[in-house]
Amino acid sequence: MQLEIDKSSLPVYEALASEVRIQIIHLLSKNKMNIKDLSAALGISSPIVTKHIEKLERAGIIRTEKIPGKSGLQRISILKIDHIEINFPKKIFHSFATYETSVPVGHYTDYQVLPTCGLATIKDFIGPVDDAKYFMDPKRMDARILWFTQGFIEYKTPNFLKEEDELQQLDISFEISSEFPFSNEVWPSDITFTLNDIELGTWISPGDFADTRGKFTPDWWPSNINQYGLLKTIRITSHGTYMGGDPLSDVTIHDLDKRTDGWKLRIEVKENAEHVGGVTLFGRGFGNHDQDINFKLYYI
Repeated sequence: MQLEIDKSSLPVYEALASEVRIQIIHLLSKNKMNIKDLSAALGISSPIVTKHIEKLERAGIIRTEKIPGKSGLQRISILKIDHIEINFPKKIFHSFATYETSVPVGHYTDYQVLPTCGLATIKDFIGPVDDAKYFMDPKRMDARILWFTQGFIEYKTPNFLKEEDELQQLDISFEISSEFPFSNEVWPSDITFTLNDIELGTWISPGDFADTRGKFTPDWWPSNINQYGLLKTIRITSHGTYMGGDPLSDVTIHDLDKRTDGWKLRIEVKENAEHVGGVTLFGRGFGNHDQDINFKLYYI
């Protein structure tokens, strides 16, 4: 689950603001439980447990199923998620001027991928899934989501810096997850990022998410496959490269050729990676963030 600092996420924050509900989450992380079992484990009455369960359900943290029991149907509570990420508002660097470009996920310039793999527009799949040759289909220019298990995808965008501009920082942001044949929230993948043939580092994607539908994912898209990714930003600064604030490598902005004609970004799962868990890239019209791959250059 991915949250924003906004009103739509308040039900989740409110659901987590309770010691009892935190205990319920820990109990459900080990086993599915009914109200009676939870009441006994917590030492509180069933009606009070029911109120806590309803609040967790409204927040989308758990779900309840009715199954046959000894005395008729009983409600069994099940934990839906095991990961929550919160996106804070982006900082604005007032002292820098910026150039910003956006590249649709289907506008890659090179690729080499292995199944499971595929592409889709906001209306339909592009060819049959798991057939890598459809990554050459001209319709790929309309793709808003793509996925592969191993290999790479490569994008190019112009470098708009002028001769007199001094590059201070470069941000590359995108929505990304692992790739599992359907979905698996615990499916690590070692994803390596390279810019202009300089390896920026490897990030471990935690999984492939389908616990809730993506905010922008089209209605036709099946509910049991990847719904959304995590919004991530690679930030190259004068003192290193970071991913979501965590160190990614020692590559600095000074290691880049500021006079290059363009920026070439490779997103890759290497054959010899410890976790070969694939990549899913979400563009406009899919996932939780209505954006493509964004490049933002800060300069003075």
